[in-house]
Amino acid sequence: MTTEVTNTTTGFWYGTGSRVDAVDVLNALRRYRSAESAAQRRAREALGIGENALLALRILLDAESEGRSVNAKELADRLEITPASTSALVDRLVRSGHVERHADPHDRRGVILTASGGSMRQVLQVIDQLDTRAIEVAEHLPQQDMGVVVAFLEEMARVVDHEDDETVTERSA
Repeated sequence: MTTEVTNTTTGFWYGTGSRVDAVDVLNALRRYRSAESAAQRRAREALGIGENALLALRILLDAESEGRSVNAKELADRLEITPASTSALVDRLVRSGHVERHADPHDRRGVILTASGGSMRQVLQVIDQLDTRAIEVAEHLPQQDMGVVVAFLEEMARVVDHEDDETVTERSA
């Protein structure tokens, strides 16, 4: 499907004002994913933590801002990792000073997890600022285009998340 939006890139096969096609869309999507991955990597490096640890911290900070508490089971469910992996992750985050454990006031045996540390909050604030700027960009889309973009991205996620059984079979052969 081709649209009237013009490609600002000029090159060997692109003339000025050339039409945007499917390859342009996929290339733009790849550039976005690469830029987002680089921003996440910078945040992880600044904190000295891995990807799941950064996701865990975001979950804890989001819960805190919403006035909710998070325990290890909820964290495991949200990260889609095993309880053993969650325990090891929380232990590392506690040792590094990024997370604190607190007694659950509603469950004598329960433990509530909270994010801690000023530098960690600063790095996550940078990520939140990126999210805010992304929302501002998305808000400038015409309403009718938002539905098209959402449908496209959901379909791309479906394609990436669920390989065809035929594709897996073909690769095995």
